[in-house]
Amino acid sequence: MSVFAVLSGFALLALSPALSLFANPPASDTILLLEVATPINPVIASFIADTITTANRQNHRAVLIELDTPGGLDTAMRDIIQAQLNSKIPTIVYVAPQGARAASAGALITLAADFAAMAPGTNIGAATPVSIGGGGGEADETMMKKVANDAAAYARSLAQKRGRNQEWAEEAVRDGVSISAEEALDLAVIDLIAEHREDLLRQLDGYKFIRDGEVMIFTSAGSQLVTVEMNWRQKILNALSNPSFAYLLMMLGILGIFFEISQPGSIFPGAVGAIAILLALFAFSALPVNYVGLLLIVVAFILFILEANVPSYGMLAVGGLIAMSLGSLMLVDSSEPYLQISRAVIAATVLSCAAFTTFAATMVVKTQKRHSPFGQDGLIGKHGEAVEAIGPDSGRAFVYGEYWSARANAPIVPGQTVEVIEMLDGLKIKVGAVTSTDQSADCEKKETL
Repeated sequence: MSVFAVLSGFALLALSPALSLFANPPASDTILLLEVATPINPVIASFIADTITTANRQNHRAVLIELDTPGGLDTAMRDIIQAQLNSKIPTIVYVAPQGARAASAGALITLAADFAAMAPGTNIGAATPVSIGGGGGEADETMMKKVANDAAAYARSLAQKRGRNQEWAEEAVRDGVSISAEEALDLAVIDLIAEHREDLLRQLDGYKFIRDGEVMIFTSAGSQLVTVEMNWRQKILNALSNPSFAYLLMMLGILGIFFEISQPGSIFPGAVGAIAILLALFAFSALPVNYVGLLLIVVAFILFILEANVPSYGMLAVGGLIAMSLGSLMLVDSSEPYLQISRAVIAATVLSCAAFTTFAATMVVKTQKRHSPFGQDGLIGKHGEAVEAIGPDSGRAFVYGEYWSARANAPIVPGQTVEVIEMLDGLKIKVGAVTSTDQSADCEKKETL
């Protein structure tokens, strides 16, 4: 064996501990804290799942989700649970602060955690799936039964994997059962009750969890909580997912485009309207939208445009307001309060649209009726002077810097002040004599101005 081979062997033996550290870096003393106090939507799901992935890659000690949610979308919930189940480091769900809840999707996210805890005065449960877009009937009942069976089996499997109460998990889905923190602890739905975060970590020290069939012990001593917040992009997208905010964006977009159509060339309202509608469509992609309600709002928009161009004496505007009101009430099809548009927001928006549409239509009508200040129509109302005797069949007048063939119902003598009443065919004008009283009134008006 050569000297080089021997030296290489000793070098590898010396470096082997360092290489093992690179392959399996030591656990960090950091626990990432996520404060989730909002409905579960795709943006929140992406935020939680990405944080869990990052925590695994950086080998943090654990991820703590402080949860207060009324529920959310099934697909978003499943994305979070998949991240929890595939995490190498433990995930902790803590229903807090006092008065918080883990309802619907939040209950299943809690069941999927390695360690589930609740603060006093909190509750968990009511995980029955809600019908979205259903029209009733036997077919709808059959579909809801399938959805309920699927959700119940999913909840039961999560409870079984984490060693929690499977019967209660199924009841929470099928019967909408909700229980307090103390009841959840007695029924083995959660692992412990903690007054605050420090109390939670103190109690969790020494708890066991299973990874790849191996029992591991969680150590919280010396750990440091580091709060992770959403970036600006996620915050904006999360705000857009609010049903009332998405609805206001859509109404703003419709009004902007309506103003651009009624007053061509404004540009800015049309650009803002187009952007607002695109943002609203993004938000509605994460909401249970009833397309009949959306079509009614589109019909209302069309009726408003017609009102500005067709003399209907307000009937088209009334029809548009009725369509908008019904469409707004039907737009988001869910019985869950956090997925519904505020009735106060709908009322204020419809009234604002009515006022704006009336104002815009009035301005359009005034613009159409207004005499042009240029060309022949601009002469009407102008004063001039008769340069020849003017009668029903002949005469000339000097008006606005030009000589015109003029006609008048009553004879007008040369030099008398005249006012243009009407434009006649053949580049002729019809005039009337201006009395001294009229001239005095005009002078007083000018002095006042």
